[in-house]
Amino acid sequence: MSNFLAIATVTATLRQMLLSVVGKDVPGATVTTQRLDAAGGVQGLRVNLYLYQVTPNAALRNEDLPTRRTGGELVKHPQVALNLHYLLTFYGDEGNLEPQRLLGSVVRTLHTRPVLTREMINDTIASADPNLGLANSDLADQVELVKLMPVTLSTEELSKLWSVFFQTPYNLSLAYQGTVVLIESEESTRTALQVRDRNLYVVPFRQPVIEQVMSQAGMNLPIIAGSTMVIHGKKLRGDVTRVRVGGIDIIPGDVTDTEISLQLPPGLQAGVQGVQVVHQMLMGTPPVPHLGVESNVSAFVMHPSIMKDATANYEISISNIQADAGNTKKAKITVKLNPEVRKRQRVIILLNDLQPASVPLKDYNFNAETRTSDTDTIEFQINRVEPGDYLVRIQVDGAEGLLDVDANTGKYIGPKVTVP
Repeated sequence: MSNFLAIATVTATLRQMLLSVVGKDVPGATVTTQRLDAAGGVQGLRVNLYLYQVTPNAALRNEDLPTRRTGGELVKHPQVALNLHYLLTFYGDEGNLEPQRLLGSVVRTLHTRPVLTREMINDTIASADPNLGLANSDLADQVELVKLMPVTLSTEELSKLWSVFFQTPYNLSLAYQGTVVLIESEESTRTALQVRDRNLYVVPFRQPVIEQVMSQAGMNLPIIAGSTMVIHGKKLRGDVTRVRVGGIDIIPGDVTDTEISLQLPPGLQAGVQGVQVVHQMLMGTPPVPHLGVESNVSAFVMHPSIMKDATANYEISISNIQADAGNTKKAKITVKLNPEVRKRQRVIILLNDLQPASVPLKDYNFNAETRTSDTDTIEFQINRVEPGDYLVRIQVDGAEGLLDVDANTGKYIGPKVTVP
């Protein structure tokens, strides 16, 4: 999703894309982003890009409902899906057909490159004038790419647009729509504690069939980095049996017709992973493996875990503690995770009051700071947190870290951090 800078970033990226082309096709041409009544008073050979309307995206406008509990607590980041409507106006010497040449250059460019790629957006942010304030834009991380398409405006619609909105003489114009821009709220949400007991049912479709994926430690226990995983199913053993986990082919240790056990390889990332049994057939003289059949793809969750030091203490530290609004604090929390976190993975820290004594409960979550490379050390800036002891969970791409449970009381006891 994107922050509030997404709309301005789309305009800046579109301007940068057109600017790199029209000046070559029509020497001396430039691209501006002014209101039409202001642009009409500026002389010169140019294309003016103006955002004249923003409308909700019909397909995604209700995608995030509901976002609150019945009591009003925020449980999911609200997002708004928008379509951006641009009017491109072409200025120049009509006698030399300059506006029409500019029109042809723009139409060709937008038809050839109708998508604002992540590379284009990042290049625009990096080279943008600091006065534009786009340095913190995260439009490039949005799941949906912004796509551009021409919009047909009738003569009546163009007349209303120019006479009512701008009250300026008409110039050759063309309308385009950019879709979709997803702007997400940055408010803190409340997340319930994890469910420890689950039931999972898998319906087989074809052979070999994976029916169940679990940790060797036991049913419903989490799978973490370095775990030994057990696959249950039917006809799992072939001439040559391989297991594909997260795109990595592994030679399993123990293979029977109904069960395979293997240790997870290094290099897997936290989150949802796919597992598949691959049979290679021995054919030829002498027999050599050939591609045979593959099982259904089953999914499991690779949970992140907070690493421990040599004294068996969790590697969680808090620093830069300062007073914040009211009686709250702000600070930086640093956590060391296993497995290593990719730079584009979404990481959230979830803080829950260790000894809840009042209602509403003290629950917080914060996004990790931006990373430029893969790392196992993640930093979080927390704000407006009341002093106290908090349970710490790390969520990586939706996969939550685990909590320690007291064997006698059944209560969660760690990992934890203290905000003094």
